[in-house]
Amino acid sequence: MTSEERIFTREVLEDPYALYDRLRAQSPVYHDTHSGMWIVTGYDAVYGALRDHETFASSEAYGGGRESGGGGGGGLSIVLINDDPPRHTRFRQLVNKAFTPRRIADLEPWIGSLVDELLDAATEDDAGDIDIVDALTVPLPVTVIATLLGIPTSERERFKRWSSALLGGGDDRMGQIGEMMQFLNGAIAEKRAEPAEDLMTALAAAEVDGERLEDWEVLGFCVLLLVAGNETTTNLIGNMLNVLVERPELWAALRDDRDLVEPVIEETLRYDSPVQMLFRNTTRDTELDGVAIPEHSQLLVSFAAANRDPAGFDEPGEFRLDRELTKHVGFGMGVHYCLGSPLARAEARIGLNALLDRYVTIERGEGPAVRQKSSQLVRGFERLPLRFTRA
Repeated sequence: MTSEERIFTREVLEDPYALYDRLRAQSPVYHDTHSGMWIVTGYDAVYGALRDHETFASSEAYGGGRESGGGGGGGLSIVLINDDPPRHTRFRQLVNKAFTPRRIADLEPWIGSLVDELLDAATEDDAGDIDIVDALTVPLPVTVIATLLGIPTSERERFKRWSSALLGGGDDRMGQIGEMMQFLNGAIAEKRAEPAEDLMTALAAAEVDGERLEDWEVLGFCVLLLVAGNETTTNLIGNMLNVLVERPELWAALRDDRDLVEPVIEETLRYDSPVQMLFRNTTRDTELDGVAIPEHSQLLVSFAAANRDPAGFDEPGEFRLDRELTKHVGFGMGVHYCLGSPLARAEARIGLNALLDRYVTIERGEGPAVRQKSSQLVRGFERLPLRFTRA
């Protein structure tokens, strides 16, 4: 990989898929001598790394150990993402009940009302331009996750700012992370003193192996939910609408046949993955897709590249609903499969159906669409102007 093709550049943010193709053509498991990382882009290689958590571990992959959870932002340890079994399994069981199909189904009427409220506020005209990022894709998931945690929705703008800072972007990153941790630590203390019916209270009262979670562990859970429950859904809905605005015939088909909504969501997860990549570290000398990798190597495992691998999908650069839609790794695979994926799918489905109910057509609005530039780990929009015609 030449210096011009390095993966961590602003140019790659605009269209990473051409670079993924070039790297995969050289090797599905590519060793970048500049960074020392192994970049995994092949479908079989990504699948294999995600399934083998003992060899390709998340522990320490993000640069922070257990004790870093209560300290400065750069070393913040994010529970679940930065853990492996058996500890990861016990932690995951604590929050599973918040994301069960029954719990998500109970939330759906409220999510639907929230979507209607946001769209009502965005425009009252029969036709008009909407920056769908400001109107829907940011406030919807931020409000949902804040409510689940038991934090006032008035804090949602700060939540979004903190989420961007955690992913590596925004002004005054370390200051933002410090502000977030101060706020969350205060909220955790309040939940311990005055319990409520919310997820943060449940975490503050929870025990693992007979011991109550420490404050930094509860903090790590909250940070995970803030990022995973926010960024993934924001980017999924934005990327999906960006696909649909280029395909007016598909918008018309969706209005007539709502059974196509869920396939469109799944194909979006494959075609333009909201989470592009995550890190892993090798715990031993190993081999991946025939390539020898030493112990203590850092891997950049690209979900998005795997989802565009011709070895895994016919015509991967085409958006098609007639393919096998369960093969993608848009939400990961194995023990670290995205805990909040049912909620993200529900929010995307409810949001898209609400837009289809209201609007006959979708077009580009005035001004350019702007991709987010806070992190190469995720892919979405900072601005996505759309023009809708009301039904």
